[in-house]
Amino acid sequence: MPRTLIITNDFPPRAGGIESFVHELALRRPEGSVVVYCSSPSPSDAAADPHFDLRLPFPVVRDRARVLLPVPRVVARARAIARLEGCDSVLYGAAAPLGLAAAELRGSVRRQVALTHGHEAGWALLPGSREALRRIGETTDTVTYLGEYTRRRLARALTPAAAARMRRLAPGVDTERFRPGSGGEEVRARLGLGGRPVVVCVSRLVARKGQDTLIRAWPRVLADVPDAALLIVGDGPDARRLRSAAAGTRSVLLTGPVAPRELPAYYDAGDVFAMPCRTRRGGLDVEGLGIVYLEASATGLPVVAGDSGGAPDAVLDGETGHVVDGTRPGPTARALIGLLKDPDRAARMGARGRAWVSGEWSWDRTSERLGALLTAS
Repeated sequence: MPRTLIITNDFPPRAGGIESFVHELALRRPEGSVVVYCSSPSPSDAAADPHFDLRLPFPVVRDRARVLLPVPRVVARARAIARLEGCDSVLYGAAAPLGLAAAELRGSVRRQVALTHGHEAGWALLPGSREALRRIGETTDTVTYLGEYTRRRLARALTPAAAARMRRLAPGVDTERFRPGSGGEEVRARLGLGGRPVVVCVSRLVARKGQDTLIRAWPRVLADVPDAALLIVGDGPDARRLRSAAAGTRSVLLTGPVAPRELPAYYDAGDVFAMPCRTRRGGLDVEGLGIVYLEASATGLPVVAGDSGGAPDAVLDGETGHVVDGTRPGPTARALIGLLKDPDRAARMGARGRAWVSGEWSWDRTSERLGALLTAS
């Protein structure tokens, strides 16, 4: 059976959209066809789930480094793993920077595919990193893209031949796992939310995601919906700043880190999902897609998304939710008030979102596309 070596810095137990994407792709490959070579988790991530690797149906080789880079030592180890495990293809969990190893691995494997997410769109803006993307495009067989936004941005950095070989590969959503009735009542009871209207945001706490915009918008929301609660789920480098911003506001709850297996219940605890992401650093820090919007839609929630990068690709604006300017609190507040004060319209949007995700964002379709890319002649 053909086997694939997945080389990545983005893999659980660390939480994140890219990590989930790579993990789900690996799980859906045929049994016995995957080996993962990845960096070591942080002590906190490792402590949160110390037996994660042992539960997986494929081998995981952890490097001693916290971050894998395409240096000779890493390339040599990847080549050795590919040879020992009989791998004939390589999947780079993120094209940049590990895709720069493709030239050195070319003689060891038959096919090489590089996944792109959001950060490569930022790489395409700067001369040095743009040249690196160009090299990755020339030395891999396929560079993937999430949606039209990332395709356009990346294609400008690639040669015409490499751009022509690009293929769409976006995350899927497990609609059996993310569904209405997946445990939200228990979460509400545990957090003391009862039957209050709840806006939920599930994401890493980083500045691009816009949790601070939600907190700034919240007094305006409370003026119209006084019993509403804002539930911010996740952890990250922005946690301390956000807790400080929310201090003294009893209707804003920050949960801290939540295990991935528990996330569906936290989505289900909400009435509306909101993550007003925004583009930062002159376009270098941009949202590639936003799988959380699709997971929320699968759970039957209307969504409020920021207009950063490819985030609008995950929303049917006006049908499954609203796309707003995430740099200012006003548009977010107005969208949230409208949905919270009209629960019938919110429910219709949520139902439309679940139907759309079920039909257009299935993991089966994504897995089939990846299989075709890895086995193409």
